[in-house]
Amino acid sequence: MYKSSLPRAVRSALTAPGVGASALLLGCFALPASAQQPQPASEADKLETIVVTGSRIRRVDLETASPVFVIDKGQIEKTGKLTVGDLLQSTPVIAGGATATNGAVNNGGGTGAATIDLRGLGTARTLILVNGRRLAGPAPDVNAIPINLVERVEVLKDGASAIYGSDAIGGVVNFILRKDYQGIEFGVDYGIADADDGQRKGVTMTLGHSSDKGSLMVGVNYHKQDSVAAADRKFSREALYLSSGSVSAGGSSRTPRGRIFLPSDLIAQFNCPASSGGSVTRIPGASGGSLSDYRCYNGAVDAYNFQAVGNLELTPQERGSLFVVGNYRLSDSVEAYVEAFHNKTRAAYAIAPLPFDARGDNVLISRDSIYNPFGVDFGRSGDNDSGNSFALRLEAVGNRRASTAVSTDQINMGLRGGIGNTSWQWDANYTYGGFSQARLFGGYIFQPNLINAVGPSFIDANGVPTCGTPTAPIAGCIPVNLFNPSETPEGVALLSAPYRTNLNYVQREAEVNANGELFELPAGVVSLAVGTSYRKEYQNFSPDFLATALPPDYTNCLLAQDACTSAVVGSYNVKEVYGEAFIPILRDVAFAKTLNVTLGSRYSKYSTFGNSTNSKFGLEWRPLDDVLVRGTIAEVFRAPTISNLYAAPASNAPTFRDPCIGVTSPVGANANIDRACENVPRDGSFQGPPNGQTTGLVSGNPNLRPEQGKAFTWGLVYDPSWLEGLSTSVDFWRFALNDNISALDVNTVALQCYTAGNLCDYIHRFDADGQVFYIDQPTLNLGRLDAKGMDFSIKYRLPETSFGTFRVGLDATYTAQFNQLIRDNTGRATGTIYAAGQFNRQLGNYARWRGLGTLNWELGDFDASWTTRYVHGFDLGTLRPGGESADGTLPNVVVNYGATTYHNLQFGYRIEPINARVEIGVDNAFDKQPPILFQNNVTNGNTDPVTFDTVGRYYWARFSIKF
Repeated sequence: MYKSSLPRAVRSALTAPGVGASALLLGCFALPASAQQPQPASEADKLETIVVTGSRIRRVDLETASPVFVIDKGQIEKTGKLTVGDLLQSTPVIAGGATATNGAVNNGGGTGAATIDLRGLGTARTLILVNGRRLAGPAPDVNAIPINLVERVEVLKDGASAIYGSDAIGGVVNFILRKDYQGIEFGVDYGIADADDGQRKGVTMTLGHSSDKGSLMVGVNYHKQDSVAAADRKFSREALYLSSGSVSAGGSSRTPRGRIFLPSDLIAQFNCPASSGGSVTRIPGASGGSLSDYRCYNGAVDAYNFQAVGNLELTPQERGSLFVVGNYRLSDSVEAYVEAFHNKTRAAYAIAPLPFDARGDNVLISRDSIYNPFGVDFGRSGDNDSGNSFALRLEAVGNRRASTAVSTDQINMGLRGGIGNTSWQWDANYTYGGFSQARLFGGYIFQPNLINAVGPSFIDANGVPTCGTPTAPIAGCIPVNLFNPSETPEGVALLSAPYRTNLNYVQREAEVNANGELFELPAGVVSLAVGTSYRKEYQNFSPDFLATALPPDYTNCLLAQDACTSAVVGSYNVKEVYGEAFIPILRDVAFAKTLNVTLGSRYSKYSTFGNSTNSKFGLEWRPLDDVLVRGTIAEVFRAPTISNLYAAPASNAPTFRDPCIGVTSPVGANANIDRACENVPRDGSFQGPPNGQTTGLVSGNPNLRPEQGKAFTWGLVYDPSWLEGLSTSVDFWRFALNDNISALDVNTVALQCYTAGNLCDYIHRFDADGQVFYIDQPTLNLGRLDAKGMDFSIKYRLPETSFGTFRVGLDATYTAQFNQLIRDNTGRATGTIYAAGQFNRQLGNYARWRGLGTLNWELGDFDASWTTRYVHGFDLGTLRPGGESADGTLPNVVVNYGATTYHNLQFGYRIEPINARVEIGVDNAFDKQPPILFQNNVTNGNTDPVTFDTVGRYYWARFSIKF
């Protein structure tokens, strides 16, 4: 065979920009160490060498310069999880707001996908690998990886652009696949929440055969997960708001009976209080045909509780997968191999009916409509703005619905082998990865039909309601009564318009790698890894013509604004070369049992922005046998994604608090307020957007630069020889990233304009009443990110006793700092977000401490585990001027939250005679409820579903058998 061995030492890599190419040449022309001076094999040389995530060099040592967190197959099985996303949710190094194991919480629009966010730096800054090869996409769905295919998960908690290229900023998650399996394995799984919902079912089967010539493993799995409705959980059944210092159950002002804003002469007839905002609503049961059918709008009783109408805490999904892993020895020194899997996921949801806003949706409700009792126009048509808003929940159209089908494929095939009778090994492989997503949406309206149906209308000679005017009737149109839609069901039926979107992403990569020994120094053998690759990525997101946003402002399409989006089409390619060297400096001298360094560099040439060279330096020092001191300095980068570069303008509906709420500053008194609050009344009556959201217009930017930065880690590993079974480590980390790629946040834009006069050109308000029409959110290289903290780990295997073997462990992460400096499009600093210890609307949850404690017990055929997940307390809101407030109307309100702890229990029994195993478990055993963060701070559901469990106590059972 072609297995080799390397001396004892350490991994991780970096050097100056030219080292990658020179190392490649050195590796090609240098004589292998074994050919230069044969040496007797040491004890270490007899051990099989491996590659640990974070390095390309094969070596004996598992502990290297870079910290790696490992979840092995035994741990995976004891969690009872059926998807990779669920498995990783408890990992302490995961933070922020982008890691959703449940991809469709509430209005998330769920596809069942799960993404990973290490350190809270962002999913696009976490590299996902399968057996060391990239999973396709800028933030790939890890739920597509069949969990019964995974042997272990290695989480590199260090920057690794010198080793893997773009995206490896916050770290790397590498899924190592099973291999060389012999036999048949079958498993079934069942789970259900304590609330008698969220039922899951799963089946897995794995078949494997091995021989002297190779091995083949084939497997399938199937997983079905039922939904959990927001209405079925106490914390989310109502929309809770913190406003003016008090908590109330509210909701959306877009109600089934409407919220209708009237001009001053009309509203005066109703004698409404200021809290109504100058609006009325239809009286329940009234027809809406006369002014007497309306009363003043009262948000306390009229707001629409969207939480009770379809919103979800857990997305229903169904997934099946097939995988093949095999290798075949072509000769004594060459082996062919393949690793492939296919996953199919289906997910669906139905949420509250469509919220409609005549002004935002560019629809003019005519004063000449036969159903308009007020005799004034509402909404707008282009530049024709009536100044009168009309908000409605379109219950008559039905709930908004979506079904999603996603197919994911990953195929890696290649040849690998050795070079003669040397330590050198090579690998040449080709990887195809990609996914296709097809979505079908319902519950939306065809805007041209609606415009005609609520425009001028009349009763014809036959007494039939008709669209248009007597001199210009509109054929095929039935007038619609938006003041009481249930009275015109035939007209409403003509408005409904389903639409589709399709997304295809393809990644192709060819790669050649080689590694081996170069020459021997007094302290050991110098080893080298070199390689080159070519990768091309292509994306095509195409909504159908109904949902495509229209110029000039791209805030509307042929459907209601809620559905409007834009195409994203583009591609790029990258050519790369790298080199990595392991150099032993000292060995068995005073205060240095070993002292090793690793150097690495990677040169990347992109077709989009040019080239980038990133290097890394790693140090491992063992002053004593029991102690390892380690550290790394790494240059990191992230290339702009295809969406970052080429996305056409598309609207979204972010949570928004208008800083102009209640403004009383006279015009001319403050220039910044004048610009920020243009057209806003200055009498203190302005209340901001009635639904707590605004329209943001996100767009790509082909002139983006890559993100560039540095990652630092330094720490200590202590494995005391005087206490067998104990292992401890502490690592300090820091990330400094410049030219962050991000779309401007709407709240940041508004606050910066209000307090400093910056970014004001991005705000567009209506002339009539000053409400925000939309806010531009261009994608820019914005500012700088600085994050630092500490990781701590302790593992101990207690001495074996007559009542079993115990293992305890604790892994914890502390975030000391997470500061994001924001710049505008001119490069001028406009503010800083201080997220450590906070929940931030834009970035997510950065509780300072996160921990995972484990206690495992084994006795004969019995085993059990107790897992504890800890999330430290945090603040909502900040006292810093211009910062976020926990209150929807009052500035600088801070709410403090205590720590949250979850307990999971598992019990297992091995049935030895039939080689089977039974497991039962309960997650969130004490039914810990999530903290209430209020609807004015989160998208929906009153809490942070990324960080906290929203399902509650959950029971599960599993049976597996091997033949």
